[in-house]
Amino acid sequence: MKRWIWIPLVLMGFAELGRGQANGNSNPVITEKTAVKSSANSYFVLGATPKQEALLRAQIEAMHPDVLPLRILFVPHWKYVDTTRAFQLHVLTGYTSALFTHLPSRTVFIDADRSINDDSLGYWMAHELGHLATNSVKESDADKYARGLRKRLEENRKRAAKETRTPES
Repeated sequence: MKRWIWIPLVLMGFAELGRGQANGNSNPVITEKTAVKSSANSYFVLGATPKQEALLRAQIEAMHPDVLPLRILFVPHWKYVDTTRAFQLHVLTGYTSALFTHLPSRTVFIDADRSINDDSLGYWMAHELGHLATNSVKESDADKYARGLRKRLEENRKRAAKETRTPES
């Protein structure tokens, strides 16, 4: 073989003999020990403000859905529109959406630039969780499941309001 072929082969052989990444004491880093452990009930919220994330997590906890998303992504409008095109989201003419769910990846996308108040975020998140729980793209299936989640969310709001009310003197 020619010499220029041997050089990469020798270099790859030395790399294979190396011990990999070290953690400072010349012992190899073991991925199983350093990996972030996630439970079945955990999900990631990315791109949200701390207030939005806290509100969303509290609302989802109050709804107690059967299936949780793996990721909830708050994305700027241009990225949201690009993502809807990439996933071929079908929205009726004249309508827009502020949230959508990609079922295979269990990811909920939220248009961060749209004005979504605290109440409507929970309302529409219940719908998206309905898509996940029914594993269906049908809006009627998601709405049917979302009714129960919205009821739990409303009961939680009423309970919280009752607890914060101070008795009149």
